[in-house]
Amino acid sequence: MPVAELERHQGSVNAIAWAPQSCKHICSGGDDAQALIWELPTMAGPNGIDPLSVYSAGSEINQLQWSASLPDWIGIAFANKMQLLRV
Repeated sequence: MPVAELERHQGSVNAIAWAPQSCKHICSGGDDAQALIWELPTMAGPNGIDPLSVYSAGSEINQLQWSASLPDWIGIAFANKMQLLRV
């Protein structure tokens, strides 16, 4: 049974990455061309969990990775591009 369900993407989710320095932050990327950063609470409210931050890319996000050595940087890959985001 899931302990949390994060459902604010408007298309399929293609990638997720846990923040290496935080047990409660996760980033997701999907077909809606959005990278969403989530802060997981101890308990979700009745309307679910809203993302802490939203970034819109040029097209669907295929892969993402949180930097292990620079915890406020995330790399995302979409189309023929890679972008580095400072969060």
